[in-house]
Amino acid sequence: MTELTKLDLLDALRESRPDRLQALYGRADAVRKENVGDAVHLRGLIEVSSHCVRQCMYCGLRQGNRDLPRYRMAREEIEECARQAVRLGYGTVVMQAGEDDGLTAEWIAEIVRWIKSETALAVTLSLGERSQAELRMWRSAGADRYLLRFETSDKNLFHAIHPDRYANGPDRLTLLKQLKDLGYEAGGGVMVGIPGQSFESLANDIFTFRALDLDMIGIGPYIAHAATPLGTGALRPAIDPFEQVPNSEEMVYKMIALTRIVCPTANIPSTTALATINKVDGRKLGLKAGANVVMPNLTPVKYRSMYEIYPAKACIEESATDCNQCLRGQIHSIGRVAGQGPGGKGAMETVARVMADAPPHLVQLQR
Repeated sequence: MTELTKLDLLDALRESRPDRLQALYGRADAVRKENVGDAVHLRGLIEVSSHCVRQCMYCGLRQGNRDLPRYRMAREEIEECARQAVRLGYGTVVMQAGEDDGLTAEWIAEIVRWIKSETALAVTLSLGERSQAELRMWRSAGADRYLLRFETSDKNLFHAIHPDRYANGPDRLTLLKQLKDLGYEAGGGVMVGIPGQSFESLANDIFTFRALDLDMIGIGPYIAHAATPLGTGALRPAIDPFEQVPNSEEMVYKMIALTRIVCPTANIPSTTALATINKVDGRKLGLKAGANVVMPNLTPVKYRSMYEIYPAKACIEESATDCNQCLRGQIHSIGRVAGQGPGGKGAMETVARVMADAPPHLVQLQR
């Protein structure tokens, strides 16, 4: 397969002709099938805390949003979510939070140890920028993966929308390299359509994914919360309007497809943010453009409205059981199958393992 150049990426990112876009999505889907198979991995999301010490300019969890009620889940609640993940047949749980110093290193380590001793689940942590000592402790406790989205590889734009947490601390790209050195499978990702984001910046993001050799790459639309400087328009990064990337659904599909082609063995989710801007078909279209992961929500429903990174998030009132059934139905409706096991980078599932999860008409189709 011919390697994509930067010019190829820029041309594709600016492409709007339906036939050319369908050809791009078809190529990405073929690369997906060849490298990671037809399994779609379901990774159960547990949003353990909405407290955050950061002041990111777009995120509803920012410390300055005084109108948002905050919560921190009890250990027993998190453990019950892990049990539910097992009952629902998931291979991974993802513990996600704002950058909450109330989640102490030892407390998180104890929960990770419990999950690893009581279940066969892989454990992914997504707790923001933490110290090397904390990250090392969690890895020693058994955490398998760490997600740290860098949102944009443009350093100037990043710093415009993410005030530093630590003076002179490592940037997120450096932290991702350090995570890999600690033995984690590392995940990163970007937002599409950030005010001030250029097409060239997006192309550079894709090459950054490849250079970091990421296990998981999350790509979603930029959606600002109204109670933030970007959401109110108080912050407006300067950029030529012709160069400004739109935060459209189509741009996200293009980025997923191009990322799949450039990083063929990575795990790429079809995100909740996509389902938020297209509640009917967003996740399915992301899967058709090259994604192979979805993240059903295990967070107790009573907490979900308080984890308001952006408004009107999809599925906040759906029970974990209903979410599971809905996502499995969407997966089967496009001729794919739900994966089994932890589903690490490049994992290929055999037909014998996954067909047990498929409905009879799909089993017939595969024969």
